[in-house]
Amino acid sequence: MATPPAPFTPEQPLAPEQPAPAKKGSRILKKVGGVVLAIALALGVKLGLPYLTGDAPVHAKAGECVTVTGPDNDPKVDTTDCSSGKADLYKVVKVIDDTFDVNQCGAELSALAQQLESDKFVLCLEEVAAK
Repeated sequence: MATPPAPFTPEQPLAPEQPAPAKKGSRILKKVGGVVLAIALALGVKLGLPYLTGDAPVHAKAGECVTVTGPDNDPKVDTTDCSSGKADLYKVVKVIDDTFDVNQCGAELSALAQQLESDKFVLCLEEVAAK
């Protein structure tokens, strides 16, 4: 017959349970994974958010019509039907790539410098008369 364990007395402290020791490699892997996830999330927000919200610049082609809204320092350009009769409707006369020089459109046209990812360009615009 086995002897029963000694009864617990208040003078004996309870031994705290020790968690299993984590492997050093798994901690490093978790840290690296967290950093990679944070970078991926930041890039996704920076590059993807304008496209999800519709705030990305439009690289319109000559002959298309666009509406221009928003403040002068942050205009929003959207392509639209030329017969829509919308306010702020412009026809793209020409597109000048690889520049922000709005003076290349000449004095008779309105110009709008835009950047889409690494592409920079100027839209030379002619106002469409409202119907």
